[in-house]
Amino acid sequence: MKLPHEGYELRCGEQIEEMTLNLCVPTPNRIVWDSEVKEIILSTNSGQIGVLSNHAPIATAVDIGILRIRLNDQWLTIARWGGLARIGNNEITILVNDERGVVTLIRKKLKNS
Repeated sequence: MKLPHEGYELRCGEQIEEMTLNLCVPTPNRIVWDSEVKEIILSTNSGQIGVLSNHAPIATAVDIGILRIRLNDQWLTIARWGGLARIGNNEITILVNDERGVVTLIRKKLKNS
């Protein structure tokens, strides 16, 4: 098994390129988010969980709370009203029933970036 950092050669001043994962947030009507991210932090019924690339596969209920998404060096914060998250193979799918608040906050935050 090859570890993520194997095969990279560091020289003075060089950095290892960060791996990404795909985040998809579908609703019954449409997909409100589908792009690569560096990291997410989401609220679950048992506390917060941080997800980076190569995370162990899990499925969990998403609680009411904050979804934090790291795009490059910026964090995007979105209010969440529950749902279900599936994590595996560098893909995160967060199923939600109601898109109204999520879409509004995403548009507002990206507009101000």
